[in-house]
Amino acid sequence: MTQTILKGVIHLNDRSFDKVINSDVPVLVDFWAEWCGPCRMVGPVLEELAQEYSGKVIIAKLNVDDNRETAGKFGISSIPNIKVFVKGKEVDNIIGAVPIENFREVIDKHL
Repeated sequence: MTQTILKGVIHLNDRSFDKVINSDVPVLVDFWAEWCGPCRMVGPVLEELAQEYSGKVIIAKLNVDDNRETAGKFGISSIPNIKVFVKGKEVDNIIGAVPIENFREVIDKHL
């Protein structure tokens, strides 16, 4: 998989999750659900970050209702729950709807 293919926010599922988080670039994964109001607030922020960090970071979303196996594996109990992975290892976490500057700070720390 080449990183240039992964533009914008990508949607993961239980089958694709491990393949994507093992990328050579940092991967930010938003664990979310349709019914979650704060999750809907985070969506446009992630779209903006995906454009801003295109080619440097993969921004992805995983619907916890549709992908319970992966959500369970990471003990997701509150959403939005955003995890940052570097070479497949979880290195950071953001819980809740936070300002875009908070996301930038976390992303920049792992570039």
